[in-house]
Amino acid sequence: MKDITITESIKYIGVDDKTIDLFESQYIVPNGVSYNSYVILDEKVAVMDTVDKRKTDEWLTNLEEALAGRNVDYIVVSHMEPDHAASLQVLAEKYPEAKIVGNAKTFNMIPQFFDFDLTDRKVVVKEGETLSLGEHTLQFFMAPMVHWPEVMVEYEQSEKILFAADGFGKFGALDTDEDWACEARRYYFNIVGKYGKQVQALLKKAATLDIQMICPLHGPILKENLGYYIGLYDTWSKYEPEDEGILVAYASIHGNTAKAAKKLAEILEAKGAKKVAITDLSRDDMAEAVEDAFRYDKMVLAAATYDGGIFPCMEDFLHHLKSKSYQKRTVAFMENGTWAPTAGRQMKAFVEGLKDITTVDPVVTIKSTMNDDTVKAMEELADNLLA
Repeated sequence: MKDITITESIKYIGVDDKTIDLFESQYIVPNGVSYNSYVILDEKVAVMDTVDKRKTDEWLTNLEEALAGRNVDYIVVSHMEPDHAASLQVLAEKYPEAKIVGNAKTFNMIPQFFDFDLTDRKVVVKEGETLSLGEHTLQFFMAPMVHWPEVMVEYEQSEKILFAADGFGKFGALDTDEDWACEARRYYFNIVGKYGKQVQALLKKAATLDIQMICPLHGPILKENLGYYIGLYDTWSKYEPEDEGILVAYASIHGNTAKAAKKLAEILEAKGAKKVAITDLSRDDMAEAVEDAFRYDKMVLAAATYDGGIFPCMEDFLHHLKSKSYQKRTVAFMENGTWAPTAGRQMKAFVEGLKDITTVDPVVTIKSTMNDDTVKAMEELADNLLA
């Protein structure tokens, strides 16, 4: 078992999954993902969430090692999504005297996934209620739609630990040496990002607590500089830009729109843009493109016209942005078409339907390939975008 120190009486029993190709069958995880689970050893023993069925056996071994022969008194279910709750029935049947701790919505969902008998095993908790384990006391706070309706978090009062469910999680196995913010940002905006208002509500609850450590269900345990992580979550959930910069996102059929997008990036850099990021929507990770769109305060959308509409990967990107509540940004447009370019008008109309979006003119039109007039229009667009 991975040697991860929480405290003397709270043990990490989670597992890394390095063989998974797609998290939630859609997100590329080149460095895998961790399924975090914890056990509190006191007069009563509480297991804090289970793991994905892909790793049940390894996790049970970790649990048994930590228990050293003891029984389980409580199984706390923070979140019913299968990457955290898939092993619940196995654990409940292995320790038949253990009580299941959840809220009313948790117990509505359990029968949808499992068929074990909950008679006399339910401990239904409400907002602010506590559960004493001896020297440790868990206090429960509801976090609906962060990012399922039954989600709750637990604050352990004696050691001042927040068990944060999917909050403050990230992609990547725990032995991966990588920057926290990059994969936490990609995780947040693609999985939780739609629910900024609900995250803000949870942060307001957390602000009333003396939190010394955050134990999420994915990613590393956070022990130092907690203000940094909480500050990022505050920015992200308010949909405020994290950095000053411009994402140039392009969708090119034969490469001509790509050349124009790269030329515009060069123009922007030459004119003093602080940061220019560029992404090929046909080939790059869509989740990372979404992450960068939220990271920066400005964006340029460059797409070829296709069947009288928008080239499909750009259309897909736009729908991702809408579903994650993209807002409070400045957006500019370039289009390409050999006989009837219409992508720019359609992209602009789509984006103007989002919240608090400022659009920048002119819409640059490329007729098949760049020329001097196109570059002149790009120069004007860059000036307006940077004004």
